[in-house]
Amino acid sequence: MNWIVLIAAGLLECAWAFALKLSEGFSKPLYTLLFLVFLAGSMGGLAYAQKSLPLSLAYPVWTGIGAAGPVIVGVLFLKDRLSAGAACFTVMLIISIIGLKLTSGH
Repeated sequence: MNWIVLIAAGLLECAWAFALKLSEGFSKPLYTLLFLVFLAGSMGGLAYAQKSLPLSLAYPVWTGIGAAGPVIVGVLFLKDRLSAGAACFTVMLIISIIGLKLTSGH
């Protein structure tokens, strides 16, 4: 259960980053509210996961999802351009997140 919550918290981190972009500097109330809700959910999920997962595992996985996810969201929904090098490093980040899970013993 802790891993499901941690992954969901990481996905909420992607959601709040997207809502933050759409809020246009907090000038759009709906997206600002979504940003705050997603941010609270993301932090709450991380806090819950850390009850049973070590910080050295939970935080890197959470931030890794939160770093790779917005790259994917930006490319798919915001027409961000991604160089071959950036795509390669994003894939390596995702592989690193999976590697942390597989080698964690949790």
